[in-house]
Amino acid sequence: MLTGMSLLRERNFLVLFVATLITTFGSAMAPIALAFGVLELTGSTSASAIVIAAPVVAQLLILMVSGTLADRTSRRLLIVYACAWAALFQALIAAAFIQELATVPLLTGLTLAGGVVIAITFPASTGLLPLIVTRDQLQDANSLLGIARNTSLVLGTALAGVLVAVLGPGVALALDSATFAVAGILYLTLRPAEQKKLPPASFIEDIRKGWQAFISHRWLCIMVVQFSFVAASIQSVNGLLGPAVTRSHMNGAVDWGFISAGLGAGTLLGGIVAMRIRVERTMFVSAFLILFFAIPPLMLAGPLGLWWLVAGAVISGVARQVFIVLWMTTVQTRVAPEMLSRVSAYDFLGSFALAPLGILFFGYLYEMVGYRVTLLSCAALIVFTTTMLFFVRDVRELRLNEPAPASDKEI
Repeated sequence: MLTGMSLLRERNFLVLFVATLITTFGSAMAPIALAFGVLELTGSTSASAIVIAAPVVAQLLILMVSGTLADRTSRRLLIVYACAWAALFQALIAAAFIQELATVPLLTGLTLAGGVVIAITFPASTGLLPLIVTRDQLQDANSLLGIARNTSLVLGTALAGVLVAVLGPGVALALDSATFAVAGILYLTLRPAEQKKLPPASFIEDIRKGWQAFISHRWLCIMVVQFSFVAASIQSVNGLLGPAVTRSHMNGAVDWGFISAGLGAGTLLGGIVAMRIRVERTMFVSAFLILFFAIPPLMLAGPLGLWWLVAGAVISGVARQVFIVLWMTTVQTRVAPEMLSRVSAYDFLGSFALAPLGILFFGYLYEMVGYRVTLLSCAALIVFTTTMLFFVRDVRELRLNEPAPASDKEI
């Protein structure tokens, strides 16, 4: 534990840690504010699904470009530019709610634009961390960044419920805009190690090489395909179904804020757990942890009492964060540094490819058959697809630090 915490004495990592705290605080409020803002505006889960799915669609469309850019240009500067544009688009969405100008087409367009710039940060951030810490420090660094994110997630989600209920969604979204602006300034002060220069090549060739590197890791491809179904479920629950159920059957934004804060508290605890453990069969353990992602939709299907839901969210949050740390550490350890952003772009693309369809599908299913069948369907999809992973040898037997086999090497 002491070794991990000592990373905070290193200036570069401390700046990254603080920037992560700030951006996650704002980003934790945004989904709650947007979900309840659109539900209040339209009263329809299907209309809300369109707005909520829009940024995910944008992120999927731009990921290949952003991954290639992050491997070929400065990852730090890409994140700085993305923060600046994200601050602008979130400010415009906030103004639309505050001035009562919000419409579904306007919000869809602005969230699409915001999704594009946020997509730039995903592969760039994955590739930036190994330029700030050593290979041996990666798991501790991922754990500490997880603690930063989840501390902010607890505070941000709890505050969001109160802000939305008392002051409206526009105020929460305006605060999110400000956090992007501050974080962009912090990223500008980072001084990471020199990024490896790639030989001249066409953009298409860079994308092709990234794809070859991605498919050369069988365990990675299989887990990404499986997780696309999991993400379709959890994105639907977190972004749409949870707010809809608490709005109709509980105390609305305040209760959903507490449940989301419980999830954040669990992920905070999970970050601490991840710093204390060392796992060799990382993907086998990860598959087991994904099963716990089904707890929130199962409990919301009742729905059970608020504090039971909070407790279930805490348990699920612990599993989520340990999974994320093991996943990120495995990818950053086994993928060549010069390919890391492109491979992580394919990872994000595949993992969330079904999320927009899932949000739309479960949004319409909610209106057709009600919340209970819809939430149980989400949970069943998570459990079934995850169980299939235990029958895959590459997932069961992968060890973090063993030499990669010939079919699992970089292109």
